[in-house]
Amino acid sequence: MTASPPPASLAPSPAETILWTDPQRAEVFRGWLAAIAPAHRLLPDTVRLASVDASFRRYFRLDTADPAAPTRIVMDAPPDKENSAPFVQVAQLMAGAGVLAPTVLEWDKPNGFLLLDDLGRQTMLDVIDPAKPDASRPLYDQAIDALIRWQLASKPGVLPPYDRALLERELSLFPEWYIGRHRGMAVEGKLKERLERSFKLIVDSNLASPAVYVHRDFMPRNLMIGNGAALGVLDFQDAVYGPVTYDIASLMRDAFLSWDEEFVLDITIRYWTAARKAGLPVDEDFGAFYRAVEWMGLQRHLKVAGIFARLTLRDGKPKYLADTPRFIAYIRATASRYMELTPLLRVIDEIEGTSAITGFAYGRV
Repeated sequence: MTASPPPASLAPSPAETILWTDPQRAEVFRGWLAAIAPAHRLLPDTVRLASVDASFRRYFRLDTADPAAPTRIVMDAPPDKENSAPFVQVAQLMAGAGVLAPTVLEWDKPNGFLLLDDLGRQTMLDVIDPAKPDASRPLYDQAIDALIRWQLASKPGVLPPYDRALLERELSLFPEWYIGRHRGMAVEGKLKERLERSFKLIVDSNLASPAVYVHRDFMPRNLMIGNGAALGVLDFQDAVYGPVTYDIASLMRDAFLSWDEEFVLDITIRYWTAARKAGLPVDEDFGAFYRAVEWMGLQRHLKVAGIFARLTLRDGKPKYLADTPRFIAYIRATASRYMELTPLLRVIDEIEGTSAITGFAYGRV
């Protein structure tokens, strides 16, 4: 037996259908949504939670009376915690590059509410079967196409630089949050010296790559499956101008999905071939390019392991830390491949209680 719906007079208001810690913000949201509803044919009483991410942003979905656009997305980004300006800027850059990304239809800048078009409910990650890499190749081809379009639009001075200071700040998250806070180990003595020596090599390698627009989280979880041949791109507000190797490293060394090296090589070669044909500044020697991609991936893995530890220990989001074994496996595999990174491998072995490995693979963990 199901309960009868409440009378219209008792139906929850939009702000009440979602949990709010700040009643005043809930009231502001209700008023803003009501004000923009007529122009966009919105149905405010249908608003519901769509998703949350690792930041303080939340996303709501609501219905419309427009058959051509039956749903819309609202971003709730409290301005004291999240700056929405980069999202708006990069959305425009992506549209200009011919990349499918959410269009910002309304922006309440003082209060941090944005109305966006809806790119759907299904991500690339949702439809990938890790046991069937061959079936995933068409999706990765679409991802490569979107990535190259994005990189071809690159211009210096538009996005923040992915410079030495930012690279070093990212790497510092690993000793602070993963080793110090999560593992409870003091970062001092030989361990600290080995980390610092390895971090300098990693940063120097990454700064040697030519610069393009960098999404910084270009992976299947942020790529949306639409009705056409193009994948939609989300979560791009942290975009920077930096190493051409970053986004392909992010795509193939995923936070939530691992592939065997054969498949990683195959897709990376597909990207490298298409990038060269498009005139992007990738190394003419694939071996040199792949090495640079691996070292860029190493930067990302160290950073993300630190971020995931911080999300658990500071922000109370433990689900992220469950994925850190994947990153430690990435780090150990790459560090074991290059003699210069032996000090980093020793650090990982010490903090994880593991021993040196031989061979190299991106096996599922």
